[in-house]
Amino acid sequence: VGNKREHLYKILIIGELGTGKTSIIKRYVHQFFSDHYRATIGVDFALKVLHWDPNTTVRLQLWDIAGQERFGSMTRVYYKEAVAAFVVFDVSRSVTFDAVMKWKNDLDQKVQLANGDCVPCVLLANKSDLPKEGIVTTPDKLTEWAKQHGFMGWFETSAKEYTGIEEAANFLVAKILTNEKSGIMTSEDEDLDTLVVGDGQPDRNWCSC
Repeated sequence: VGNKREHLYKILIIGELGTGKTSIIKRYVHQFFSDHYRATIGVDFALKVLHWDPNTTVRLQLWDIAGQERFGSMTRVYYKEAVAAFVVFDVSRSVTFDAVMKWKNDLDQKVQLANGDCVPCVLLANKSDLPKEGIVTTPDKLTEWAKQHGFMGWFETSAKEYTGIEEAANFLVAKILTNEKSGIMTSEDEDLDTLVVGDGQPDRNWCSC
């Protein structure tokens, strides 16, 4: 019994307005899908419990950051202590893919792991049940692009059909647990699953992606 471990991890879900971030979370946590969601205002979060293995329970605090909040003054507060993130775009609207790097750069600027690395980030090509446009129609190109731009990987997802979401989450959790084991997530004076977050001074370093 003494070997059982419980982890609580904060994961951000970010991306443009209307890319299906809320739908992904509702489907993953509550097995619920609706075509009708109001736009998230500010931030919302949900808890998902994973019985990862017989000795490990993982609790994911999934933070749904509103699409219009990207450069608001509050995002640094919302991002604080996150250990990983999903950046979501809508495969049927290539303009949402064009904004992906704005979100990734904002994330990398505002939160890092204790060793200065970027938090692990996975790209979600959401609404894969709809006709695709742009780079996502050429998966090999998107794989190369994701690698070049500091993503751990990418997954096609559909909240409506519930495809790809669990695989993407398990992939990200496995990476978080690897980081935890290697000790790069925790600063020397803390033994919690936590992060060191910069103070926002203009001269602070970006993470070493």
